[in-house]
Order: sequence, then structure tokens, then C-alpha cells
Amino acid sequence: MKFRKYPFKKKVLVTLAHVFLAVLAFIWLVPIFWVILTSFRGTKGSYSSTFIPTSFTLDNYKKLFTDFSVFNFPQMLVNTFLIAIISCLISTFFVISVAFALSRLRFRSRKTIMDAAMIIKLFPGFMSMIAVYYIFKMFGWTNGPMLRVAMIAVYAGGAGTGYHIAKGFFDTIPYALDEAALLDGANKWLTMTKIIMPLSKPIIVYTLLTSFAGPFKDFMLAKVLAGPNKEYYTVAVGLYQMLDIEYIDQWFCSFAAGAVIISIPIAILFLKTQKYYVESVSGAIK
Repeated sequence: MKFRKYPFKKKVLVTLAHVFLAVLAFIWLVPIFWVILTSFRGTKGSYSSTFIPTSFTLDNYKKLFTDFSVFNFPQMLVNTFLIAIISCLISTFFVISVAFALSRLRFRSRKTIMDAAMIIKLFPGFMSMIAVYYIFKMFGWTNGPMLRVAMIAVYAGGAGTGYHIAKGFFDTIPYALDEAALLDGANKWLTMTKIIMPLSKPIIVYTLLTSFAGPFKDFMLAKVLAGPNKEYYTVAVGLYQMLDIEYIDQWFCSFAAGAVIISIPIAILFLKTQKYYVESVSGAIK
């Protein structure tokens, strides 16, 4: 039905809804535009009297990749991508495996396990930060290359408790497929890998995306574990350090440039996979 055919009351409601959404979009977009403009600003310092810079330059981006006197931004990128990619692959395997088991198998204490996982997920992750730090310190994983292993272990270790959306998606796949595979002599592993997984591309892509985005943008855990070890900083920690009172005047515009750079991979991933993202969530709530 076209807008002009709506009753007057509905026209008003639709118009108000669109105005409200437009205002929300504006509120969300203004900070993004400001960060992008600041990343090209030619003047140093955190204060600017104008929203649009009076001069533009690429030096802020160049500084990130050439000035290693204080911050080694390329190393931060390597650390971030390495930790995020490995965590993503391990986490996806855990989530899909747990979701498949709880969706397709029936065993004792299944409901108890699901309830326990739900309760655990209700607690914020920062509650365990100090305990996690001292555990890894006892193992000697808070210094040197093992720092990366420690971060991956935390990001991927508890991933299986986030099975709920994947399980909801698997629940929509007819169980008759499992029974047919069983009659043909397939075990549960073959059923999962050869039959269910090819039908589950949306939820796999969704899980990969969310499992990558979490470690990629995480600050708290990386800050706690890395401590003073600058060579193992992720981008989130490095950008935060640029706002320290000691560095902010010289590095603020480069901070904005780093924020733009680090947002590009996530934006591209989401744009390329949003179809699967929507399909996975819609499939999970059917």
C-alpha cells in the first residue's frame, strides 16, 4: 500500500517513526564523521574550534606506520589480527560443536548443562579478570610470546557457552535428515560435517563474524594481560594509550586515524556477510 493511501493517523505515526529514526541515525553518524575528519586534520592537539578541519593532511596516517618511537602501530595490527583470527577459528569450532550436540543429541544432564551455560553467561566477563590474570601469571604466560596464547585461551576457552543462537538455527533443520543419514550408516560426526554443516552456512558465517569481532575490538582483557608489555599491545590498547596526557597532544589525530583504520576490516566483513547474519538470526528465532 502506498503512503498516500494510509489513513491520516497512520501517516502521522509513520512520519514520526521515520523522523525519530532519522534523528537516531544522525546522532550515531556525527561522531563517526568527526573521527574521520579529525584523522585528516592538519593541526595537532585534542582541541579544535571547528567541526570541519581548517587544513587536511595524510601525515596522521603516515605517522602510524613510520613513527615507532612511542607506538608500534603495525605490530599492534599484527597482534590484533593474529589473536582475533586464531580465536575466531577455535571459538567457531567450539560453538558449532556445542550447539550441534545440544540440538541433535539427547543425553542425561543436557538441560542442566544448558541452564548452567545460561547462568554463566549472565555474569560480566570482567568479574573474572583478576583471577584469570593471576592464573596466567602462575603459568608464566604474562610475559613474552605466551601473552598471545593467554589471550587466545581466554577468548576461545569459554566460547562454547555462547551456543544459543547456533542451537536455535540447528533446531530449525529437520531431524529426519539425521535419521536418514543414520540409516545410511553415517555416524554423528559424518552427519554433522557432511549433511548439517552444508545447510548451516548462515550460522557458520555469523559465528565466524562475531567470534572475530569480539577479540578484535576487546580492550579490557588485552589491557589487563599485556600490562606494560608494549610489544604485545593490541590496537585497542595502543589507541587508548595515545590518549594518555603524556602523548595526547602529539598523537590525538593519529589516534583518530588508527580508529578509522581498525574499523575498516569490521565494516567490510559486515557488509560482505550481512545477508548470512540476517539469515542466521531469523533462522534461530523461527
